[in-house]
Amino acid sequence: MDGTEKVVKHLEMTQAVINRLGNNSFLLKGWSMTIIVTAMVLMARYDLQHPCLILSLIIPILGFWILDGYFLWQERLFRKIYDEVRCQSDTDFKMDMMKHKNKPKCSWGSAMFSVTLLIFYSLEVVLTVVVFLTTPGAAS
Repeated sequence: MDGTEKVVKHLEMTQAVINRLGNNSFLLKGWSMTIIVTAMVLMARYDLQHPCLILSLIIPILGFWILDGYFLWQERLFRKIYDEVRCQSDTDFKMDMMKHKNKPKCSWGSAMFSVTLLIFYSLEVVLTVVVFLTTPGAAS
């Protein structure tokens, strides 16, 4: 296998990892919405309006947000690896993410507070609070 073929294989491997991370992020958003909507429907149906229940809904949202931020962070690091490998004429198939961790937008925090995650999970939190507060009996 010559250098160009190795680079193409390395790019394919890296792209497969990026695709898996993106799929994991998509699944997390789906699970997050499903759990929150189901919990709200159950609370409304069975008149469960204790103030502590809002906390039990916000904690999973924050957990999904943190985990989704982790997947986005990893995806960004692998995209840096992809960009690095595509410029090479030969490769040793290493995927060293450590050298990219100090680059802009390559931290867990920047991924968690990216525009897309911030909008999605903030809307979930706001929607949860609004629905909880506007449901009859929520303040009792």
